[in-house]
Amino acid sequence: MEKLNRIGLPIVILVMLTFVGLMKSIVNIGYGEAGVLFRTLGGGVVTDEAPMGEGLNFILPWNKVYIYNIKQQEVFESQMQVLSSNGLEISLDVSVLYQPQSNKLGLLHQTKGTNYLDVVLVPSIRAVARSVVGRYTPEQLYSTKRDAIQDEIYDELKEGVQEQFVQINAVLVRDVTLPQTIKQAIERKLSQEQMSLEYEFKLESARKEAEKVRIDAQGKADANRILNSSLTSNILRDKGIEATLKLAESPNSKVIIIGSGKDGLPIILGNQ
Repeated sequence: MEKLNRIGLPIVILVMLTFVGLMKSIVNIGYGEAGVLFRTLGGGVVTDEAPMGEGLNFILPWNKVYIYNIKQQEVFESQMQVLSSNGLEISLDVSVLYQPQSNKLGLLHQTKGTNYLDVVLVPSIRAVARSVVGRYTPEQLYSTKRDAIQDEIYDELKEGVQEQFVQINAVLVRDVTLPQTIKQAIERKLSQEQMSLEYEFKLESARKEAEKVRIDAQGKADANRILNSSLTSNILRDKGIEATLKLAESPNSKVIIIGSGKDGLPIILGNQ
C-alpha cells in the first residue's frame, strides 16, 4: 500500500501539472478581439508578428497573452471647458469613434499598454479641442462653424494619434454650450440681421417692380411716338373712309350725308 502511494502520488501530481500546463497553453480569444503574445523567457512583447486571432490559440504555458478589443469603440468627453478666441469659456461635448490599429497591436501594447485610452486618446482629444475652439468666436461656434470645428478636430486628432497606433474613425461635436448672456446676445443679433435681410429683400422687390413699370411705360411711349410719326394725312383719310363705309353698311343705322367733313370725309347723321 505504501509502495502504491509512492507510485500513485507522483502520477497524480504529474497529471495535475499536465492539466494546469495544458490549460495555461490554451487561450480563447473572442469575436472582435486580438491577442498580443508576451514571451516570458525571452523576447518580451512580440511586435514583428501578426496578433493572435479569434478562437482557440496555443502558447507555451509560461508565456502570456494580452487581449485587446479591436472593434470600433466610442469615447465621450462631456462638458469640456475650452476658451474661445476672445477668452470666453465654452462647454463642449465631443464623441470620438476609434479603434486600435490591429496590425500594430504589439507596438501599442509595448509603448502604451492596455490603458492606452487614458494615456493617448483622452489627453489628445482635450488638447486638440482646446486648440481648435480657440480659433473661433462664440458667435461662430454657435451658428456657422460647428461643422468646421468638428472636421478640424477630426483631422488634427487623427494625425496626432495615428503615430501612436490608434485609428480615429469619426469625431462628433454633440453640443456647444455658451454662457447664457452671450447666447442671448447672439440670438438678438441674429434676429436683427434676419429682419434687416428681410427689409432689404422687400426694398429690392419694390425697386424691381418700379423698374418694370418704368420700362413698360417707356415701351408704350416709344410705340406711340413711332405710330404718330407714321400716320400721314392720306393714311388718316383712308382710315376714315373705311370706318364710314362700315358704319353705312350697318343695318341698324340710317346714313345721311350732308356736305363733307374735314379732310373731305362725309358727315354721318342719324342712328336707330
